Amino acid sequence: MTNDAELGLRDRLAKLSGVKLLRGTQLSAELERLQRQLERLKDDTSDEEIWKRVELARHQDRPYSLDYIERILDDFFELHGDRGRMDDHAIVAGIGKLEGRTIAVLGHQKGRDLKERTRRNFGMAYPEGYRKAIRVMELAERHRFPLLTLVDTPGAFPGVAAEQHGQGGAIARSQAVMVRLSVPTVSVVIGEGGSGGAIAIAVADRVLMQENAIYSVISPEGCAAILWRDASQAKKAASAFRLDAAHCLDLGVIEGIVPEPVGGAQTDPDAAASLLQESVVSHLHELDGIPTGDLRRSRRAKFRSMGVFA
Repeated sequence: MTNDAELGLRDRLAKLSGVKLLRGTQLSAELERLQRQLERLKDDTSDEEIWKRVELARHQDRPYSLDYIERILDDFFELHGDRGRMDDHAIVAGIGKLEGRTIAVLGHQKGRDLKERTRRNFGMAYPEGYRKAIRVMELAERHRFPLLTLVDTPGAFPGVAAEQHGQGGAIARSQAVMVRLSVPTVSVVIGEGGSGGAIAIAVADRVLMQENAIYSVISPEGCAAILWRDASQAKKAASAFRLDAAHCLDLGVIEGIVPEPVGGAQTDPDAAASLLQESVVSHLHELDGIPTGDLRRSRRAKFRSMGVFA
């Protein structure tokens, strides 16, 4: 990684070390997390390691949204349907309690076997799924619940039916609603964060990635097919646009990396859930001290500044 990334993390560590606690906010977990990230940045990420992250992000045994929800939330109540056309099973949504605090939750859900994968459409949502997400976002806003989203999708479903039902508009409206929320929002990429299907529910105050997750505007295979007319060049493409968590942190696309058990989250889902819970709770506590108007302004400014170079 670049020296700039290391210097940026050192600067943030220094600033956090001098911050006074606000309304009971605990910063120790954040300081420890940044220190771990700084240590990770000392070693450059090779092309092979980047592709290994891609493979781990897609691992068939990797925990999905419902696996984390059942481990970190109490009294989870799932909500179904977009109140218009159908219930899209690629998106799970509902409310539950995180360490005694009621929050709203959204997440992509893949399947474990062929039958469930078909039912969940491999985690690729139709417009109805994003309209269900909007419904829960508005519920969170109305009742002042913080919002947690778990991102894990190759992308929004690109089929003809999805386009006929307004896929692009649904994704845009989901982003617009999320950016206007006045409640704290945290998004975590827990596997694949693919294109508009991911960003539709990831316009958050804090965007995090698990250590072996990936986040990109297009899949490595799609990129390779466009640039080299050969999808088999996916490893080369992944290396070129650096879709792993360490590089996303370096680029300022995310605010933090959630550590995983050695070998990946699939090796110990309980430990992975515990690490995820710790990170989410820490960031929600930090956001609690920020006035509502400032949350919206800083969220909008953060996303508008991405990709801007002086």
